Amino acid sequence: MVKLTIKEYLEAHGVSRYELAKRTDIKYQTIDRYYKNRVVRFDGYILDRICAALDCTISDILTYTADE
Repeated sequence: MVKLTIKEYLEAHGVSRYELAKRTDIKYQTIDRYYKNRVVRFDGYILDRICAALDCTISDILTYTADE
């Protein structure tokens, strides 16, 4: 299972969802869905913008665990 860990990353680095939305120029509602891990299909463009804005790698905001 792939899980977004944007919430944990933002909290660890003191960045709000609003600030991330401003940095990426992506709607707050979209950032909120990624933050709450309520995304069915990940958009590469959005993940790229988030990584660029946070100066992180994809592995910083996504985790994979094998299904049991």
